[in-house]
Amino acid sequence: MNLLREWIGDERVHIMDGAMGTLLYERGVFVNVCYDELSISEPDLIRGVHEEYVRAGAEILETNTFGANPVKLSAFGLDTRTEEINAAAVACAREAARGAAAVIGAIGPLGVRIEPWGPTSYEEAVGYFRRQVVGLLEGGVDGILFETFADLDELRAAIEAARAETDLPVIAQMTVDEDGRTPLGTPTATLAAALEDWKVDVAGLNCSVGPAVMLDAIEEMADIVTMPLSAQPNAGVPRTVRDRKIYMASPEYMGRYARRLIEAGARFVGGCCGTTPEHIRRIRDSVAAMQPRGAHVQVALPAPSASAAPVLATPIEERSRLGRKLIRREWITSVEIVPPKGWDPSAMLERARQAYLAGVDAVAVLDARGHGRMGGIASALVLQREVGIEPIVHYTCRDRNMLGMISDLLGAAGAGLRNLLVTTGDPSAMGPYAEASAVFDIDSIGLTNVLSALNRGVDPGGASIGEPTRFVIGIVARPAAIDPEREVERFAYKVEAGAEYALTQAVFDPERLVSFLDRTARWRIPTLAAVRPLLSVRDAEFLHNEVPGIVIPDDVIERMRRAETQGASHAIEEGVRIAVETAVALHDRVQGLHVSAPSGRHDLALRVLDEVRVERG
Repeated sequence: MNLLREWIGDERVHIMDGAMGTLLYERGVFVNVCYDELSISEPDLIRGVHEEYVRAGAEILETNTFGANPVKLSAFGLDTRTEEINAAAVACAREAARGAAAVIGAIGPLGVRIEPWGPTSYEEAVGYFRRQVVGLLEGGVDGILFETFADLDELRAAIEAARAETDLPVIAQMTVDEDGRTPLGTPTATLAAALEDWKVDVAGLNCSVGPAVMLDAIEEMADIVTMPLSAQPNAGVPRTVRDRKIYMASPEYMGRYARRLIEAGARFVGGCCGTTPEHIRRIRDSVAAMQPRGAHVQVALPAPSASAAPVLATPIEERSRLGRKLIRREWITSVEIVPPKGWDPSAMLERARQAYLAGVDAVAVLDARGHGRMGGIASALVLQREVGIEPIVHYTCRDRNMLGMISDLLGAAGAGLRNLLVTTGDPSAMGPYAEASAVFDIDSIGLTNVLSALNRGVDPGGASIGEPTRFVIGIVARPAAIDPEREVERFAYKVEAGAEYALTQAVFDPERLVSFLDRTARWRIPTLAAVRPLLSVRDAEFLHNEVPGIVIPDDVIERMRRAETQGASHAIEEGVRIAVETAVALHDRVQGLHVSAPSGRHDLALRVLDEVRVERG
C-alpha cells in the first residue's frame, strides 16, 4: 500500500519533515562536502537525521537528494553515480521510517539556467531530471517531491521527467520571495494556475521566506487550485550573527503559524531551511487535532492578465538613432570608449567630443568591471548628457545575477539609454581584487530573451512592467571562435531570442568573417565589423595567444615584425594600415564599422575611420 497516495486522498493534515542540510552542518559537515553523497559514505549520519524527524512526528521523510542531479554532482566528479546516490538515499530514509512514514524523493533545481534564460535546452533538462527520478525509483520511493523551484519551465521539465518514468504521486513546490513572486518574478496566482493545469497531486511552496509571508501566498493558492496544498517555510529569514546565518523563528512560532497555514488550506505542513526536529515536534503538537478548511469551492482561474499579456515592441526605428540607421540599412560608425578609473569623467568626455566632431555615429562604452572603473551604464549616461553623442552600452552578464541585471536595465531605460550590446563575458582577472570571484547566472542568450521580453512589457516571470522598454538589442559575434559550429549555433539562438544587430570581435582576417556571414546568412541581422589597429608585435602576439576569439594570421604578425624593425612609430603606422585594409575589404559585406582604441589611443581609432572614408570615397 502506498501511504502517500492514501494520505493525499484522506482529507486530513499530515506532517512533513524539516531541513536536512541544517542538521548536517550543525553536526560538523563542512559546506564544501557533497551532502548528497553522504548517503553512501556516511549512511548512519543520514539515517540518524531521518530517525530524529520520525521521533518528532514527521509522517513524510524527504530523501537526502536535493542536489543529487547530474549537473550539481558533476561539480564533485560524481555525475556518473547519479542513480546510485539517489537509490542509496532512499535506502537510508526507508530504514529510518520502518514503515511508519512515507518516503518521497526530493529533487531540487539543476543549478543552471535552462532556455530561454540559459544555454541548457529543455530536452537536456528533462534528461537530467529523468536520471535522478530513475535512481529514486530504484530505491523504492512512495512519490516524488520537486522543491524550491523558481522557474516554471524548469519545473515543467522536472514534472515531465517524472511522468515519463512513473505514475507515483508528485508534489510540486515553488519558492516565493517577500513580495509573493518567485525569484524570476512569477506571481503566486500564475504559478498556482500552472500547477493546476499540470495536474500535480499536491501543489505548494517551500523555502526562501518564513511562515508569515508564505501564509499570504498559500491563501492565494487555495482559491485557485483543486488539489491539496503543502507548505514548508524556512524558520524565518536568516540573520547574520557573528558571520553565521542564523534562522531566528522559534519552534513555538513555527507551531502557531502551522495552524494558520492549515486554516488557509494547507494539508501537508513541515519545514525547510533552519528547521529542526524540535520545530517539527511543535508543528505536530500544534495541529494534531486540526483539519483543513471546508470543502473547496472552485473559482475561475486567473486570466493570463495575472501575468501580463505581451504587447508589440516599439518599432526599432523609433527607439534610437542607431535603430533608425539599422532599419534603413545606412552605414554606421562607432569607436570604443573605456570608462574612467575613479569618478572623474573629464578625459572620457573629451575623447567622446572628438569622436562627435569627427562625425562618428556612436561610442561603444565598455563594461570594464573589477578594476576600479566607473560602470558602463553610468558612463554612458554622463556621455549622453554632456556630449550628446549616442552611446552603445556593452553590458556583460559576468558578475551579475539575473535580478540585478533586470534592475540595472530598467534603471537604464528610465534614464533614457537605448542601445545595448549584450555579452556573456570572460572570467575576469579581477586586477587587485584577488579575493573576488566571477559570477555567471545567465549568459548572453538568456539576457537577450530577458531584454526582448522587457521590450514587450513583461519580466521573466510574465508580470507586467508597465510601459515596455525601448532597447535596441545587440550581440557579439565571434567569427574566429575555437568551436565554429557552436558559435554559429549560439548566434542562431541569440537571433531567435530577439537580437537586432551584431558586432564582431576584432577582425584581422576578412575571409574568416565572410565565411561566418555566409554560414549565418539565414539568421542574418545587420552586422558591424570591429577592427583594431595593432601597436606592436608584442601586442599582436598577445591578442593572438591570450584573448579568446581573436586570431591574427601569420602574415599579419610578420608585417608587424618587419615594420617594428624600423621603429615603434613604423609599427603603429603598419597597424593602422592593416586595420584600414581589413575594413575596406569588409565594407560591402557589413553595415558598419567599429574601431577599438588600443591602450586608449582614440586618435588611432579616428584615423582608421577617416582613412576608410577616404578610400571608399
